[in-house]
Amino acid sequence: MPARPRDEDLFAESTMTFGEHLEELRGRLFKSLIALVVCSIVGLIPFAGGNLVALIKAPLESALSAYYETQASDLAREKLEAMRAAGEVLPDDPAKIAEFVSDNHLLPQQVFVDPDEVVSQLRQRDPARFGSLPPVAAGESRDPVASSDKSNVGGSDGSAEPTSKKELIPLFLWRPTADDARMRAKSLSPHEAFLIYVKASLFVGIVLASPFVFYQIWSFVAAGLYPREKHYVHVFLPFSLGLFLAGAATAFFFVFEPVLTFLFSFNRMLGIDIEPRITEWMSFVLVLPLGFGISFQLPLVMLFLERIGIFDVKAYMSKWRVAIMVICVMSMLLTPADPYSMLLMAIPLVTLYFGGVLLCRFMPRRRGRFSG
Repeated sequence: MPARPRDEDLFAESTMTFGEHLEELRGRLFKSLIALVVCSIVGLIPFAGGNLVALIKAPLESALSAYYETQASDLAREKLEAMRAAGEVLPDDPAKIAEFVSDNHLLPQQVFVDPDEVVSQLRQRDPARFGSLPPVAAGESRDPVASSDKSNVGGSDGSAEPTSKKELIPLFLWRPTADDARMRAKSLSPHEAFLIYVKASLFVGIVLASPFVFYQIWSFVAAGLYPREKHYVHVFLPFSLGLFLAGAATAFFFVFEPVLTFLFSFNRMLGIDIEPRITEWMSFVLVLPLGFGISFQLPLVMLFLERIGIFDVKAYMSKWRVAIMVICVMSMLLTPADPYSMLLMAIPLVTLYFGGVLLCRFMPRRRGRFSG
């Protein structure tokens, strides 16, 4: 190998003008856009787009089920407690209503039935089984007014006279929560479902194209590095992709439902029913996973900056208060306008920040022979 001349610039290969940087960025962005378009077209396949829509609706439907099950069990328990206070016979145990609803995912509905009418219908429809039931008393009123007063009205001579009002028996009917129309998101225009499918395909395209997009991003970063630093790109690329997917998965499986439960609690408190639109929900779904995926790059970016000598562990630790403030501001910008989702992003990011500090501490960059 020939000896390197003494006056040769060791870092000449890394020299790029500002215009060359812009040209490099334009090329990388164009390639990323092409990959995104191609992968979004793949996402238009019914299997991909349809399954993603079903996956996206799952946390919304789960939160709606929990909301309406809690609402229905609370109302049923209040009615039963009122009946108990009035001394009536209870059709169910108030203490077990909520547990039964949550365990079986059933919604209770209180109805009132006329026992004589029930007997009459049973005898007419199936005489073989119910013909032995006593017949309906002739001449009784069919006034469907519920009366809990089982006493007789006293006559002038002290004898009892039968009341003219029929007594209706309270019962609970149970239906599966999934069969309730309120559990499904609504669309308010004919073309809305098509736009939802297109957005779902776009999201599929983002996920499928993410390896290539991250490669283009790190390649652009590598173009401005010294030759001895460019190998970091190949080391950090798979970890960067993994952190992005981990952040998006965290939003899907650990953030959506708690955030919805928190927001729905205000509907319950104010007595306002929920009619979620699938378009608004899809916009929420597209923003939050992308924000989480990008923000989860934090420890890797910290390690990279430490590797190329811009920051060190001492600098990270001395500025941790400023870092937490910046994390909170970014969490506010990358999440919807509610404090719960902001905290669900900020808390993991603060953890990742100190995790990045540990990475820099236990994986420090190698010192050159002549470094001070």
